[in-house]
Amino acid sequence: MQIEQKKGLFKWISILEGISFLVLLFLAMPLKYFFDNPEPVRYVGMAHGILFIAYVVGALLLYNAMQWRIKDLAFILLFSLVPFGPFYVEKKYL
Repeated sequence: MQIEQKKGLFKWISILEGISFLVLLFLAMPLKYFFDNPEPVRYVGMAHGILFIAYVVGALLLYNAMQWRIKDLAFILLFSLVPFGPFYVEKKYL
């Protein structure tokens, strides 16, 4: 896979992971705790978990291809844990 294809794929994974995180935090979790409806957390949480793993794997694959420093990789991985973080990473590093 070419570097541009990897970057494009990671960009989409980053955007989708960020959206899934926001939906989980601001939609599914309030539905669970304020309206006693845990069902959305099950589905959104599963999707977010899969996208999170894809995000981490994608960042590790791009680490060598993009010649990032270990500090950059640590920053990119850390920002996957922060709401809106993947959007920032997508704009700054891609």
